[in-house]
Amino acid sequence: MLSRAKPAVSSANSVIANDTSNDKKKVPKLETFLANRDYIGAITLLEFNRACGDVSPENTLWLGYAFFHLGDYRKSMETYLLLLNEKAIDPAVHLYLGCCYFFLGMYKEADEEAQKGPTCKLQNRLLFHLSHKFNDEKRLMGYHQNLQDVIEDQLSLASIHYLRSHYQEAIDIYKRILLENRDFLAINVYVAMCYYKLDYYDVSQEVLSVYLQHYPDSVIGINLKACNHFRLYNGKAAETELKLLSEKTSHNLKFAEDLIKHNTVVFRNGESALQYFPALLDVIPEARLNLVIYHLRKDDIVSAFNLMKDVEPATPQEYILKGIVNACLGQEQDSREHLKIAQQYFQLVGGSASECDTIPGRQCMASCFFLLKQFDDVLIYLNSIKGYFYNDDTFNYNYAQAKIATGAFEEGEELLLMIQSEKYKQEYAYLSHLCRCYVMNKKPKLAWELYLKMETSSESFSLLQLIANDCYRTEQYLYSAKAFDVLERLDPNPEYWEGKRGACIGAFKKSNLEQEKEVVQEIITLLRNSSNPQVEFIIRVMKNVRNK
Repeated sequence: MLSRAKPAVSSANSVIANDTSNDKKKVPKLETFLANRDYIGAITLLEFNRACGDVSPENTLWLGYAFFHLGDYRKSMETYLLLLNEKAIDPAVHLYLGCCYFFLGMYKEADEEAQKGPTCKLQNRLLFHLSHKFNDEKRLMGYHQNLQDVIEDQLSLASIHYLRSHYQEAIDIYKRILLENRDFLAINVYVAMCYYKLDYYDVSQEVLSVYLQHYPDSVIGINLKACNHFRLYNGKAAETELKLLSEKTSHNLKFAEDLIKHNTVVFRNGESALQYFPALLDVIPEARLNLVIYHLRKDDIVSAFNLMKDVEPATPQEYILKGIVNACLGQEQDSREHLKIAQQYFQLVGGSASECDTIPGRQCMASCFFLLKQFDDVLIYLNSIKGYFYNDDTFNYNYAQAKIATGAFEEGEELLLMIQSEKYKQEYAYLSHLCRCYVMNKKPKLAWELYLKMETSSESFSLLQLIANDCYRTEQYLYSAKAFDVLERLDPNPEYWEGKRGACIGAFKKSNLEQEKEVVQEIITLLRNSSNPQVEFIIRVMKNVRNK
C-alpha cells in the first residue's frame, strides 16, 4: 500500500512525440495523467466526463483511485461509498473503501469493510496493518503467515518492520527488492527513511538523491531531504528546502499541507507550536512528541506530563519522553514515585539491544544512573558520547554535575564556565556547583564574588552556608569567617558564632605564620561584628601573640 514504482511514461511520450502538431486539438487521455502522476488533471477529466453523463462504475472507480493517490482520502471514501449503492458492484470496492478508512485513522470501520471484501492479497495486507494498529500480536502473526514472496506483500512486511522500529530488517527487504527491480526508484525513499531513523543522515541523503534525480518535485522526497538537513546542519537550511515543497502542495498531494506546517514549526525551534501542533495531535504522530518538547522547554512540566500520561510508549522516542516528563515532575514535586518511573523508562531504552549503542541509548543509561546517584557509572556513558556535544549547554551542565560528584572539580569548573545559557546560569544548582568548584580549586575569592552578585534570598543564604562550610573544611579560613559572619548577622544561631570563631582562629594562625598584617586586621574587624562576650578575650590573645 505504501509502495510506488517508477511510472511507465515511455508509451505516452511516444504518442505525443509522433503527433506534436495536433497536441492542442487532442483531449488528454486518462492514462497520460496517471502516468505523469497528475492526479488533479485526472480528477478534472473524470469529473468532466461525469458532468457529461458518464456515470459508469468504471469512471467512478477511477475517480476514487485518483482522489486516493492525491492524498484526499475523504473524497476517495465518499466516491467509493457512492459505488456501494450500486446493485452489481465489484466486492473489491469494500477493500478500496477500507484502505481509505485506514488512512483516515478510522481503523474499526476499515476492519469491517476489509472483512466484507474478497479473500485476496490486498485484503490480507490491509488486515495485517490493522492488526498492528490494534496491537493484536496473535492476529498480526496470522496474517503475517499468509504473506507471499511477491513485491506488494514484501513491501507491506517491510513497512510493518519500520513501524515497529525494526529498521535494519526493513532495509534488508527493501535492498533485496531493489536488487531485482532497479527501476523501482521509490523504494530508495523507504531505505532513506530507515537510515534517517537510524541516525545515519548522510547515508539517508545519499540514497534519497537517487530518487530525487528522477523526481525532483516529490513531496515526500523533499520533506525527507529537509529533515536530513535539519539534523546535519540547522533549521534554517531545512526550511530553505521546505520552501520548495510548500510551493508544490497547492497542485500536488494534499496531505503534505499538515506535514509542512508541522515540520516548519520544528525547524523554527517551536515557533507557533501552540497554533499548529494541537490540531495535528491525531494526524501526525510526532506532533504530540514535539508539543511535549515545546512545553518542557517552556518549563510547563504539568502540560507536558498530561500530554504523555495516557500514551502507551511503543518507540524509543516515546519511552524517552515518558522518562523525561516523569523525571521533571519528580524533581519539581519531590516525588520519589515519578523519579522511580523515570529511571525505569531510561533503563528500558538504554538496556535494549537496538538502542544500547546509540547516542540516545547511552544518554538514557547516563540518566538512569544519574537518578540512582551512581555518578561513576554516569561518567562511563557520558565520556563515550561527549565528542558529539562539545557546545551543548544541557550536556555540559549534566556532565559537570557528574564530574563534581566524583571529585573532579577542575574539569567540573571548566565545563560549567563553557555554559552560555543565561537560564542555566541563574539556577541555584549551577551557582552552588560552580561555587563548590571555586572553593575546592583554591579560588575562594571567586566563590565569594559569586555570592556578592546574588540578591538576598533563601538561595543566597544556602550559598553562604556552602562557602562557610567548604572553605572551613579546605582550610581557607578567611572566606569561611566572612561567610559565617554574614550568616551570624542574618540568623543569630550559636552554631554560626562557633563556626566564625573557629574560622577566625584558623585564619589568624595561618596569617600569623605568613606575616599577613592586613588579614589579621580583617579578622579582628569580623570578630567585633559579634556581640559574644568571648570576642574581646580572643582579640586580646591575638594581639599578644602578634606582638610576640
